Amino acid sequence: MDANEIRPLVTVYHRKLAETTLEFKRSLYSRINWNVRMLGIKGEKGVGKTTLVLQHIKETFENPDDALYVSMDNLWFKTHSVMDLADYLYSIGVNYLYLDEIHKCKDWTAVLKNLYDNYPKLNVVYTGSSMLQIDNSKVDLSRRQTLYRLHNLSFREYLEYEGIASFEAYTLENVLQNHVKYAMDITSKVKVLRYFPQYLSHGMYPFYKESHTDFHIRLAEAVTQTLESDLPAIEDVTFETIQKALRLLMITAESLPFVPNVSRLCESLGTTRDSCLKILYALDRAGILNLLTSELKNYRKLVNPDKIFLGNPNIMYALGGKTETGTIRETFFANQVGAYNTLQYPKKGDFFASGMYLFEVGGPGKSFEQIKDEPDSFLAVDGTETGHGNRIPLWLFGFLY
Repeated sequence: MDANEIRPLVTVYHRKLAETTLEFKRSLYSRINWNVRMLGIKGEKGVGKTTLVLQHIKETFENPDDALYVSMDNLWFKTHSVMDLADYLYSIGVNYLYLDEIHKCKDWTAVLKNLYDNYPKLNVVYTGSSMLQIDNSKVDLSRRQTLYRLHNLSFREYLEYEGIASFEAYTLENVLQNHVKYAMDITSKVKVLRYFPQYLSHGMYPFYKESHTDFHIRLAEAVTQTLESDLPAIEDVTFETIQKALRLLMITAESLPFVPNVSRLCESLGTTRDSCLKILYALDRAGILNLLTSELKNYRKLVNPDKIFLGNPNIMYALGGKTETGTIRETFFANQVGAYNTLQYPKKGDFFASGMYLFEVGGPGKSFEQIKDEPDSFLAVDGTETGHGNRIPLWLFGFLY
């Protein structure tokens, strides 16, 4: 292999890098330890994984050719291997390789392991589908790498991306203790209730800016592509299983909020309980569904979900199912709080977070009646700029990252 043979890859890399701006960076960017030898970033289609990686390259390397970015769905890899590419780069002193869409590479876990073990000075950063199951793979990568997940845009990030205002992110505990102060500071600068509905409709994926009125169409296509392309690349599934997954998704979208009867669901799909649960949890890992269970969610122990939401409100609008206000509120809360905190289905209330906080989600007139005697209980209230006591504005839970 020589420079001419990899020129098609270099040309695409240079073009993408030239078009990458540093004006807005996802909050995850500053939390990543870019110095580890092997780094993985997984996430849904369209959340900005490629941009994140290219921004790092642009900001890090004075000479772009000290690194190489490639996408594994490039046709070049139909006739060439990653190992041959790495071997050539290593031989000419290029020790930084960025592999986008790693799940498009056959035997990707074995490839990553060999890159790590055979090239001791090589630094590898890869991105992949949010469905990647590193811990359950046949090849042990856990001791060789650091893995991050990039979630959809938070409401805080959306305001910054729109150029409206920039604020710091808060922990869940910060919000519970200091929400009045935070809300007063934010609302003194931004009319959040003006922008919140826009965000819920179309502001959770950075590509909404380029797709404009076609955003929901493109998001629906991304969801379908995840099932038809990403799922078979990661799981051993048949065409029939993919069709069942699509059908299950539409059943959920049309029945929100969905309290599943798994036996009836299996019967309608013509499949077994185990197969049905595997599909549900695969959609959960993909960020397309959000399963709420009474015990802590565990992808190795598949239990019947107590309640099912779509992954986020944008997907609700994109799939054209039910978009009732109450369901949108709960879906937003589950999406934002669940990104970095555990969520469980409680006996009372709507959500049990971090193993200690009970939440009820509702509109301005929501009362504590259902959870009045419960310790560490809070209301997440929509349609209000500021709260008081244990009544917290719903939008503020969009400032957790």
